[in-house]
Amino acid sequence: MSSTPTSTGTTGICYLVGAGPGDPGLMTIRGKECIEAADVVVYDYLSNPDFLKWAKPEAELIYAGKKAADHAIPQGGINELLVQKAKEGKTVCRLKGGDPLMFGRGGEEAEELVEAGVKFEFVPGISSTIAGPAYAGIPVTHRDHCSQLTIFTGHEDPTKEESSIDYAHIANTPGTKVMLMGVQRLPIITSRLIEGGGDPEFPVALVRWATTGQQKTITGTLATIAEVAEKAEFKAPAVAIFGGVVGCREQLNWFEDRPLRGKRVVVTRTRPQASQLSRQLRDLGADVLEMPTIRIEQPDEDDMRDFAKMVVDAHTYEWLIFTSPNAVECFFEAFYKVRTDAREIGGCRIAAVGPGTKAKLAEYHMATDLMPEVHVAEELAAAFENEELAGSIENSTMLWVRPKETRDVLFHRLNAAGAIIDQAIAYKTVPETDDPTGAVKRYKEEGADIITFTSASTYECFCEMGLEIPKETQIASIGPVTSEAIREGGHIPGVEARPYTIPGLVEAVRKLV
Repeated sequence: MSSTPTSTGTTGICYLVGAGPGDPGLMTIRGKECIEAADVVVYDYLSNPDFLKWAKPEAELIYAGKKAADHAIPQGGINELLVQKAKEGKTVCRLKGGDPLMFGRGGEEAEELVEAGVKFEFVPGISSTIAGPAYAGIPVTHRDHCSQLTIFTGHEDPTKEESSIDYAHIANTPGTKVMLMGVQRLPIITSRLIEGGGDPEFPVALVRWATTGQQKTITGTLATIAEVAEKAEFKAPAVAIFGGVVGCREQLNWFEDRPLRGKRVVVTRTRPQASQLSRQLRDLGADVLEMPTIRIEQPDEDDMRDFAKMVVDAHTYEWLIFTSPNAVECFFEAFYKVRTDAREIGGCRIAAVGPGTKAKLAEYHMATDLMPEVHVAEELAAAFENEELAGSIENSTMLWVRPKETRDVLFHRLNAAGAIIDQAIAYKTVPETDDPTGAVKRYKEEGADIITFTSASTYECFCEMGLEIPKETQIASIGPVTSEAIREGGHIPGVEARPYTIPGLVEAVRKLV
């Protein structure tokens, strides 16, 4: 079993981590551990920036991407950077697209680390040479077609005087051939393969941005694929597959027929909460852009002091009311700082506004006694006011655990019904100011098809960030309160979730498309 990633002594350690081909689900567990432990994350162009949300808040994030003639940091500079940071005693995670040793220059970086006396570890990743064909419905080996695989690069060291690739040998080698980094040189490469004895009718497929919501596949033959790619304006990054197995795609194309394929969908939830919504949208084929517009912070000092006192006294209340998963998390984090036994919460009953809040309570092994069928504050108040509870809530003591910014309809309704209700401010939401993954930059440059808003605050903070919503971009709202905020801001929701839950929002997006 691997040890927990960590620096050793005064000199740190560098983990050369394969980030896989793009689909977050294809990152290895070991790779995730290295990102979580890192003091410094150096990531490249082809590593999914969503992985950066696993990094420690205080971790230093350094972009070292390289594409075509645009290098954020030259390779020599990257090598020096890894050595420098590790020699400062830091744990460094060098995040590289695909596998670090599959044309990823991981070997060169490791040699530099060894020469400098820095410990390192290779963490293999899933290479696009395998994942790209698989996500296009093309098995690279198949008993009916081939039992041999050749992998080569279409982009050699530009300082070489002549190519070291024997195209005639590749052309005459049996089995499937997979090429990385050769789209720009495709006319030259295919010509050399044909000149070397390759069959002009040999099937070829190109897969761009493999395993992601941007994936696109085109097919042709050795003689035609360069022209097909030019007409389709097919650009890097792409993987090329040469061989009879390309014909399997017609029957085995499992990934590219999903309902949200080709649609870029923005997720504006906080980073810790975004994963559930993002995962469900990706499962439907969307190109998900995680662009949190809010973040959760501790309340002001006075509010925090009052909150801590109310948590300590929670056992004195007859009802605890939670209207968000964040409120549940903040409450129990504070509760278990002063209590060691869940039974010390006393005999209070618990109310939740909806299934997300109920699920978060269940994580702390707390049952929910009351939840409205429609998941808004008005309906929670109505559930308390119904005939069964109406008589019993008069003079009942209640603790409402809430964010600083929230509507006061629940307080007024319960107060009018005779309840004695205290409000514990557990957190506040503020606009997100950082853009560590470059999502905001990408949105400004490329736009989106759909933007999802899961609360009024996600929309309001989106606007506070100075971001525009073009007319052609659809808006998906999680519920009526969020929709009202969107309309007040001058926009019109294209769809509203029913029910007002994350699965309901995902279904609404699917129907919108």
